[in-house]
Amino acid sequence: MTTDFRLRRAAEADFEPMLALSIRVMREHLERMNRFDPDRRRSRMRKQFDAGILRVIEAGGDTLGCVGIEPDGPDVEIHSLFLDRAYQGQGLGEAVFRAIQAAHPGRSFWIEVLKESPARRFWERLGFAVIDEKPFDWVMRRPAD
Repeated sequence: MTTDFRLRRAAEADFEPMLALSIRVMREHLERMNRFDPDRRRSRMRKQFDAGILRVIEAGGDTLGCVGIEPDGPDVEIHSLFLDRAYQGQGLGEAVFRAIQAAHPGRSFWIEVLKESPARRFWERLGFAVIDEKPFDWVMRRPAD
């Protein structure tokens, strides 16, 4: 299990590698919905970079993934959590969320999850519940502890 990691603010040099990672992770799910569009994916990733909310997940000199965290507002928004497939299913995603949770004590969290993605089950295991539905996404929220 890879749970010894650090989160660091993404730098411009991280843009292309994180974009490629997000495409590797999401492409099959988006294609099932006939929604894969590399230009849209680039635009969404660029917004997270430009807003300064994207964090790179690293361990032992390796890049394991990235997560978008926006703490402004009544709830902390998790924009995305992309883990390289080699690190999925090992407890890393939960460890990353727990670190984010510890950095924002007493706060509630929300995330939009693509309907065709298996990520909904992951977030439900962490205490999130569906509170709304959009055409392509589930809106999920986890109340504050």
